[in-house]
Amino acid sequence: MRELSLNVMDVAQNSVRAEADLVKITVNESDSDDVLSINIEDNGCGMTEEQVAQVIDPFFTTRTTRKVGLGVPLFKLSAEQTGGSFSIESKVGEGTTTKASYVKSHVDMTPLGDINSTIGILIRCNPNIDFVFTHSTDKGSFTLDTRELREVLGDVSLDTPDVIEWINEYLKENTQIIYGGAEI
Repeated sequence: MRELSLNVMDVAQNSVRAEADLVKITVNESDSDDVLSINIEDNGCGMTEEQVAQVIDPFFTTRTTRKVGLGVPLFKLSAEQTGGSFSIESKVGEGTTTKASYVKSHVDMTPLGDINSTIGILIRCNPNIDFVFTHSTDKGSFTLDTRELREVLGDVSLDTPDVIEWINEYLKENTQIIYGGAEI
C-alpha cells in the first residue's frame, strides 16, 4: 500500500468484521528515536493461535468474497522492510492487538499518509462502534475518544454531518499542534 494509513484502515475494518465495539488506534512518531509505531487493539471475537499464525499468509482469509488477504501481510512487510517489527496477539473472545514499528529514516519507509481522513472515515462508516485514536509526536499528543463524544451528543449519531465536520476539524487542528503548528 502507498500509505500506512491504508493499512490502518484495513486492519481496523478487520476489527469491525470481528464484531468489535471498541477499536483503539495509536500512532506514535518520534524523530528523536527514529521510530514510527502503529498499534491497533480491538475487543472483537479474537483468533485462535492457528489463525494468528495464518493471518500473515497472503493466501489466507476468512472472507468468502475473495481467496487472498493482503492487508496484514503487506502491513507486516512494510514494517520489517525498514528494520522495524510486527506482531499480532489475539485471544478468542477477548480481541486482537496488532503492532507495527518502523525505522522512520529508512529508505523503504512508507509515508503515514492521511491518517486523519482514515480515522474520520472509520467513524463515519461505523457510527455504532467506538474508536479511541491517539496520535503523538515529540512535540505532544492528543486523543479522540468517541465514547466521550457520545456522552456530550446524547442521541445524536456520530455520522451526522455536523459531527463529522467537527471530528475532522478536531483532528486537523490537533495534528497541526503536535507537528509544531506546521500545515499538514
